[in-house]
Amino acid sequence: MIDKIKYIPDIFRYINTITVIIAAVTAVILWVRGILPVLLRLGNGLAKGKIAIFAKGDNLTSLIELLKSSGLFSEKNFIRIIDIGDFPKAKKANLYLIFFPNWNNMDSIKEIMNHKNNGIPLIVYAPPQNKIIQDQRAIPSDIMAKLNEDGNTIVTNFKGRLLNDIIGSLITGNYEK
Repeated sequence: MIDKIKYIPDIFRYINTITVIIAAVTAVILWVRGILPVLLRLGNGLAKGKIAIFAKGDNLTSLIELLKSSGLFSEKNFIRIIDIGDFPKAKKANLYLIFFPNWNNMDSIKEIMNHKNNGIPLIVYAPPQNKIIQDQRAIPSDIMAKLNEDGNTIVTNFKGRLLNDIIGSLITGNYEK
């Protein structure tokens, strides 16, 4: 009888070992299925992703410098769109970024949306209104309605939020594998 009692702790050690092994294997499987694909998409988005920036002059320079200063993007990530003639270049982009004060009419927005593939994220950056140029920065309701027709559109007003939206869009948007 005492000999059989000596084996009880060994049985519990085996059960604990098997439980730990099963938990570790389950954790690895869940990590590979859940977190790894997101990290790969983020890596591909940052390394290979092209951002078509629809802006002009100092606004274009300012947006590019903002993105480069984050340390996440390099010069090769940007496609500069300064006028309607540049729109065909945007076809290579994985994300469209519009600086709204430079493209603030319905015709421009429609033209940009017509060039955009359905799965490509569109971010409209409309900085907070300045009383002097208020008419240029406020997004009219008809343009907001047009933007709302596309399910992959974000409107943002702040630079910090803009960077966050770009990263999120590169994770969820289409890209070449």
